[in-house]
Amino acid sequence: MQAFTKTTPSPKYILALDLGTTGNRAFVFNTKAEIIGQAYKELTQYYPAPGWLEHDAEEIWRDTCWVIKTAINNAQILPSDIAAMGLTVQRETCLLWDQNTGKPLHNAIVWQDRRTAPLCNQLQQQGYAEEISDRTGLVIDAYFSATKLNWLLEYLADVDRQQVLAGTIDTWILWKLTRGKVHATDHSNASRTMLMNLTSCNWDQILLNLLQIPAQILPVIKPSIGEFGVTDATVVGAEIPITAILGDQQAALFGHGCDRPGKMKCTYGTGSFLVAHTGSQIVRSHDQLLSTVAWSQLQQDGNLDVSYALEGSMFTSGACIQWLRDGIQLIANAGETEAMANQVTDNGGVYFVPALSGLGAPHWDMSARGAFLGITAGVQRQHMVRSVLEAIAYQVKEVVQAINVSSSTPIQKLTVDGGACENNFLMQFQADLLGIPVERPAMRDTTVQGIAFAAGLGAGLWHDYEQLVSQRQIERVFYPQEDKQLEMERNFITWKKAVERAKYWADNA
Repeated sequence: MQAFTKTTPSPKYILALDLGTTGNRAFVFNTKAEIIGQAYKELTQYYPAPGWLEHDAEEIWRDTCWVIKTAINNAQILPSDIAAMGLTVQRETCLLWDQNTGKPLHNAIVWQDRRTAPLCNQLQQQGYAEEISDRTGLVIDAYFSATKLNWLLEYLADVDRQQVLAGTIDTWILWKLTRGKVHATDHSNASRTMLMNLTSCNWDQILLNLLQIPAQILPVIKPSIGEFGVTDATVVGAEIPITAILGDQQAALFGHGCDRPGKMKCTYGTGSFLVAHTGSQIVRSHDQLLSTVAWSQLQQDGNLDVSYALEGSMFTSGACIQWLRDGIQLIANAGETEAMANQVTDNGGVYFVPALSGLGAPHWDMSARGAFLGITAGVQRQHMVRSVLEAIAYQVKEVVQAINVSSSTPIQKLTVDGGACENNFLMQFQADLLGIPVERPAMRDTTVQGIAFAAGLGAGLWHDYEQLVSQRQIERVFYPQEDKQLEMERNFITWKKAVERAKYWADNA
């Protein structure tokens, strides 16, 4: 690796890590919030059984080290030039590891994994749904970390629990970056475990007892923007302060400038995640949207300032495009889908239910499975590809409707990011379907931008959040076509019928 001589008198760069579901990335930002170096490495997906998904935590750590060093090298700076680091991660994925050896005790169980659905059903049948919702803001679902940790502890029953540490991916990487000195998480990630009390912002002892999770194995919960220690010099070549940790969707919310009620965004990544800021108050939804922490920080008087959000989590978006490529090999790459969708005038009567990992908001059906419906002899692969893109937009439509019901102000604009928002067909279809403009920023990696903003503000490199946000450039706005409204509404109704049929089949198969 090429070495560079130090040219800056003091640290003035921000390192942003985004450890996602399908890959790990590192970006270096300068004082103008411009990217000057980056690196990416795809992450191996392990499917040990139907509905199960795991990641190798050691691979995540190795890739993290590689992308950090590569991004710094590509930026032509030294590690000591970096003022601070921010970390954003796939949220509910979790693991256990040995605090003495530093070795994972099992692969990390990914947020999409459904192995704990039976335990979730049992908790629902025992009448815990309302209490868990009241305490955590979440619904009982295998999506969240709590039942995954319960499964791991039962599977590893012979392990000495006094030596075990638990955490989501942010906790694991923070522990590794600091050589085991810091075992912590932030409020945004903790709020996704189904173990944190949303009002007190502490681990809920009643839920820990219910799920038989020892409190001592869990990390300390810290403010999202603040001090998380420093990296060990032997890891990345310098002691770099870690000044922000956020869940990936919260980081995107921060990057879009959605810092007050009425502002919202949708990330089209592995899943689609629509998040609306709700201010300092917890807003409850009657349509099974999630109440969650947006981010937190300490005020000058030492009191904790917590911002909350409403979220609709849709498990399968970009993941179903990846499935078209890797699973049934209907496409060679994701970029083909836009042209293929435009090659046909409609979906040929085909509707896709994207329940490859069950259905998230607003259904929360763990048993639902994906399906193509309406296939006839005249259907071509272009129709099937188009139906998959349309299904991504239909899911978002359902959640937007639910948020409008919970809010006094209907959504007037949708701000988007994530890999699938590159697809112009999908974005125009989404605008037509919602009947509102869809705004796409020039900087697609808003998750990374958000954690960079948070880390730089936390380190004092930047001081004006609104100025940072105002510098963002909008690449394109997709406006709804009025002549499409009736057709869109009819097709949406048909798609919802397809969803009900897929749910019925799963329940009665």
